[in-house]
Amino acid sequence: MKVLAFNGSPRKKKWNTVTLLEYALKGAASVGAETELIQLYDLDYSGCISCFACKKLNRKKDGFCVVKDDLASVLERVKNADALIIGTPIYFSTETAATRALLERLFFPYYKYSKDGKPLFPRKIRTGLIYTMNVNEELIKAIGYDQHFSNTKMSLETIFGECEVLLSTDTLQYNDYDKYEHEIFDKDKKIKRHKEVFPLDCQRAFDLGRRIASE
Repeated sequence: MKVLAFNGSPRKKKWNTVTLLEYALKGAASVGAETELIQLYDLDYSGCISCFACKKLNRKKDGFCVVKDDLASVLERVKNADALIIGTPIYFSTETAATRALLERLFFPYYKYSKDGKPLFPRKIRTGLIYTMNVNEELIKAIGYDQHFSNTKMSLETIFGECEVLLSTDTLQYNDYDKYEHEIFDKDKKIKRHKEVFPLDCQRAFDLGRRIASE
C-alpha cells in the first residue's frame, strides 16, 4: 500500500495542517503502508491552463497532463498510489492557491466528457481531505463552508472513489498573538483549545490514515 499526502499549506513544519498530515501518515504506516509527504509550496507549478490536450480525440494517453513543470512527476506518482490524502488550510473560504492548482491538474485529465460519467482513472482508490481553519464549527454552515467541502469531496469520489473528510476548526494561527492583529479572537481561548482539542484532531487524523491504508 502506497499512500501519498499533499501539504497545501505554506507552513511546512509544526503547524496545524502538516501536523495532521503527519499523524495521518503515521496511522497509515501503522498498518504497513509506505508513505510520502509532498510539500506543494516547494514546487513550481500552475493550475490547469485550459490547453485541452487531455481532451483531444487523438491523444496518445488517457489521464495525462501535458504541462511540464514540477507537478508533472508528482502526477505520475499518483497513478501508482493506493491512497491520497490532501491537507489544506482555508484561505478566504476555499483551499489555498497551491491546493486548488493541484486539484485542477489532478481532476481534469481523468474527467471524461461522456454520457456514462465514468472517469479515466483506472481503478478505485481511497482518498482523504484534511481541512484546517480559523472558524468554529457553528460558522461552517452559516458561511457556506460545508457546501464547498462537499463539492470537493464529490469531485474526489467521482474520479477516485471513497473520500473521508476531517475538519479541524478554530485552530491556533499565531505563535504569539500579542505580535499580530487578533481583535476578533480570544487568544486565551485559542491557546486553550489548541492544547485540549488539537491533540484529539491529531488522533482523528491518525485514525483516518489507518482506515485509508487498511485493506
